[in-house]
Amino acid sequence: MDKQVLIAGGGIGGLATALATARAGWRVDLLEQAAAFGEVGAGIQLGPNVVRVLQSLGVGDALARVAAFPERLEVRSATRTDLLAVLSLGKDIAQRYGAPYATIARADLHTLLLDAVRAQGGAGLHLDARLQAITQDAERVQVQTAQQQTFEAPVLVGADGLWSRVRPHVIAKDMPPRVTGHLAFRAMLPQSALPAALRSQVVTAWMGPDFHAVHYPVRAGEWLNVVCIVHGQVAGDLQSWDHSANAEELRNRMARAQGSLRELIHAIDAWRLWPLSDRAPMASAAEHAKGRIALLGDAAHPMRPYLAQGAGMAIEDAATLGACISASPKQIAQALASYAAQRWQRNARVQARAIRNGGIYHLQGFRQLGRDLALKIAGAKLMDMPWLYKGT
Repeated sequence: MDKQVLIAGGGIGGLATALATARAGWRVDLLEQAAAFGEVGAGIQLGPNVVRVLQSLGVGDALARVAAFPERLEVRSATRTDLLAVLSLGKDIAQRYGAPYATIARADLHTLLLDAVRAQGGAGLHLDARLQAITQDAERVQVQTAQQQTFEAPVLVGADGLWSRVRPHVIAKDMPPRVTGHLAFRAMLPQSALPAALRSQVVTAWMGPDFHAVHYPVRAGEWLNVVCIVHGQVAGDLQSWDHSANAEELRNRMARAQGSLRELIHAIDAWRLWPLSDRAPMASAAEHAKGRIALLGDAAHPMRPYLAQGAGMAIEDAATLGACISASPKQIAQALASYAAQRWQRNARVQARAIRNGGIYHLQGFRQLGRDLALKIAGAKLMDMPWLYKGT
């Protein structure tokens, strides 16, 4: 049992952890509660900090085949449509940070990681494995599933998302996730289904009062991912992040949008709705690991999408955790403490900056005018983030 790891959760963070540890010679048992692997369709932005990690995990070529690599990021006013700022991506950001900026369909990223784990070998992938009980002692962690299966290993990684069943075994007196009051309407469709004037190969962020929108190419540029975020609440199961959405409701909520953004919203009828929840920024390393159990990604640090780093931080977590336990396979508690010490402050900073960005994106009145002026004067400098893109 010296080099065995249990991973709860078969999403992007769990698969990245499985790949990182299997490549280091660990035997992996990954427990996914769903009956089949899969991801709900949506897009993800991957900064150069994340692309570098994926390349180090051996999936750089697979990423290059399915992702898009936009040449620039544009910020525009949603109500006036004027261009506020441009950040050059493409070759410029790759030269600056050692890797490109990519945009990808979430399902495509999930698939390439799953394929890499299967090709690597050394991983048992267990579906329909819902966690029911977890115990740990000085030597091991034991997990029982609702199907009465028992798994044990020297380490358990909770990569099981916002409503993690592993989290209470790390943070005993924890509060439930908090509802942000923001709703994300998402759509992803072939660019060929849109009028030519609405197709795009760049990342575009539209800022408006109490709402904003972002769209960018995915699937090698052949599809467009669109997300519109507004203020509001949703009835129903908050533990499900995929709800049906009414296109007319979105159009009414974003009635002040103008120009091609308005045309794009009216050109799309099929939307899905995600109510956004998060947690306060991490306060200490103790929120990442306890004994032989570690938390990763949304199980540890769910964040608002206003820095486009949720999946990225989970992938960074996976690489760091894999390196730490591989460096000290006989001293798992110390290895996980090292992992927690290396990751918590960076994750907390990203969480806090994401919250701050959300407020900036939705400014109104004179503050909105001040934001727009600042972007016009120093937009590229404000949007570039060396502290983030250089990595840990």
